[in-house]
Amino acid sequence: MQDSGGADRLERCKQLLGELVAFPSVSADGNRAITEHLAELLEQAGARLWLEPDATGEKLNLFATIGPDGPGGVVLSGHTDVVPVADQPWSTKPFQMVEQAGRLYGRGTCDMKGFIAACVTMAPEYARRSLAVPIHFAFTYDEEIGCFGAQALTESLQQRGLQPAAAIIGEPSMMQVIDGHKGCFEYTTRITGLEGHGSNPDLGVNAVEYAARFALALVALREKLKLRAPAECPFDPPFTTINPGMLSGGLVHNVIPGTARLDWEMRPVQPEDAAFVKAELDRLITEEWLPAMRAVHPDADIRTETVAEVLGLTRESDNAARALAMELTGANGAGLVPFGTEAGLFQAIGIPAVICGPGAIAQAHKPDEYLTLDQLSACLHFLDRLGKRLERPLAPSIA
Repeated sequence: MQDSGGADRLERCKQLLGELVAFPSVSADGNRAITEHLAELLEQAGARLWLEPDATGEKLNLFATIGPDGPGGVVLSGHTDVVPVADQPWSTKPFQMVEQAGRLYGRGTCDMKGFIAACVTMAPEYARRSLAVPIHFAFTYDEEIGCFGAQALTESLQQRGLQPAAAIIGEPSMMQVIDGHKGCFEYTTRITGLEGHGSNPDLGVNAVEYAARFALALVALREKLKLRAPAECPFDPPFTTINPGMLSGGLVHNVIPGTARLDWEMRPVQPEDAAFVKAELDRLITEEWLPAMRAVHPDADIRTETVAEVLGLTRESDNAARALAMELTGANGAGLVPFGTEAGLFQAIGIPAVICGPGAIAQAHKPDEYLTLDQLSACLHFLDRLGKRLERPLAPSIA
């Protein structure tokens, strides 16, 4: 049975989560309003914070600290943006949280405003504790479209000389400890050819044809990557994957298409694989495809735009964040997930990172997204234990 204090805390968290869901912080529309609301709540709790806008000013990162000044501490990290709801068959209003049968429905309840609400609910309690090390809050923009906010935030941490000892990223993991995932690299390749009449293909440069060649090259590289799988790789599948996601171009059936576009992704298990793929594609473009295209039309071109390169979270034998999360949860091991997160960006600047958050990833991005009350309560209990744990110094590997 939940104690009255825990019940009151859960009610406060539910109320806050409802407030956060009511902000329609779809990535394309910005997150300024929700972030300013969170900043106000954290300042009321006694946090020291700074806000970091993007170039447009409509998107903000927030970094806040409760506890003593000084090195180390633990980061609680989450993103405030959500995916769109357009054309999804929702049974409820997506930006109005609804509670039914132990579930909290609404866009972002699971991914990942539930975790953020739990962190901010705990902030006043953290402020009343005699923390031996600080607790940091990192809330970012644009995770859903490429982790752009976290890239800017981690750069700012380096510039400011801030080096937290551990980062807990609260992506939905059913409160299980996760210490690894693949990277997620997304690209758009645009082909410029030369239009002409379909009756004489040799007088034009068929952009769709070259986009198809590019796509087939990706498929061939995917097979080669299977042979590059590291020994005893823990991922499933244990090799870097490539997926040609969308190919479009052309006008009608009897016109040589002058432009085409190919959207594709790869999910590296090791950085060398991404370099291998890029080198092979560059060789095909410069040595085979462009010479043939430009022999007909000098302005023909193939250009690839990097949409996002989200680093993977590499499983390491010594991970202070994992050790702390396992201590708090009582887990005797850690797992892997197939989806990408911001964790690898923290790891890349020397901050040990782990994923542990409420909800199931199977509910994310779908109509009728929900978070169970049991998961929200478990997250609050985890964060409460974290606050108590940080009242005394951490082990040297974590401090």
